[in-house]
Amino acid sequence: MAQQATTQVVPTATSQAGQVAKKQRGVDLLKNMLNAESVQAQFKNALGKNSGTFVASVIDLYNGDKSLQQCEPKAVVMEALKAAVLHLPINKALGYAFIIPFNNNRKVKYTDEQGVERERWEKVMEPTFQIGYKGLIQLAMRTGQYRTLNADAVYEGELRKVNKLTGEIAFDGERTSDKVVGYFCYFELLNGFAKTLYMTVEQMAMHAKRFSKGLKKETTVESLINLAALPVSDSNAVGWMGNFHGMAIKTVIRNLLSKYGYLSVEMQNAIADDYEGETSGNAPEDQTPVVLDAEAVVYEDVSQQGQLPAPAADPQEVDPGY
Repeated sequence: MAQQATTQVVPTATSQAGQVAKKQRGVDLLKNMLNAESVQAQFKNALGKNSGTFVASVIDLYNGDKSLQQCEPKAVVMEALKAAVLHLPINKALGYAFIIPFNNNRKVKYTDEQGVERERWEKVMEPTFQIGYKGLIQLAMRTGQYRTLNADAVYEGELRKVNKLTGEIAFDGERTSDKVVGYFCYFELLNGFAKTLYMTVEQMAMHAKRFSKGLKKETTVESLINLAALPVSDSNAVGWMGNFHGMAIKTVIRNLLSKYGYLSVEMQNAIADDYEGETSGNAPEDQTPVVLDAEAVVYEDVSQQGQLPAPAADPQEVDPGY
């Protein structure tokens, strides 16, 4: 019996050691890439003296997310550079910018048994840069052209009237319940130009179903509407299924600013990257499989699971200009 128990324990320990070694190799590759002179130069060019802190936050993020560790380190660095250029911290707790691992469909080449080179679709874990609604607000305020910019959820009873001709929307009604009925964004420029966008929960759910490639085919508009009944709160989840309210607020901000707002070059790039991130991936011509196999991406903290300790960082990340 004693010998049998020993036999059961050894493979488990060996397997765990192999997994840790694999993770270490991934982290080492990432560190080596970040230490390359060409990469260091790009981060320094974008962030100046804050580049070291930002690079440390990239390693910290990689260490703490199992799904991200399945992505190519080079791809992670490329997505991190997008955030660095925008001076947006990628600390997930801040909610300004995210590097999200998606399980995408990609065409890969292979050689069959007859030695013929062919192509097939396979799932590949890839990192994608996405901006949060806080990041969009920060980028807008950074232009110095906005006197006011605000976005939030609208509760039952708060919406009083909508003037379709002038675009004026009054939210001065008295809140009657905790039910969210829609989302708004309002801005006023220094020159006095102001605009408001309001979208109902139903409109938001239809928008998500139509445009988001991160939703599975079986996800219905009704199931998305039901998510609006959840409490409005900050969450580490990213995506419509995991954080409907956050995605809805980002959507009204992005839609309003991209149509009527003052957009700096960095805002144009950020919005373009965000659109691309939501709809990334390519589907086969003869079918429409799920391109992004991740409706609700939750960052999994693995710092307490035998993972390599995160490197000691300098004082906090970059100026929260995300």
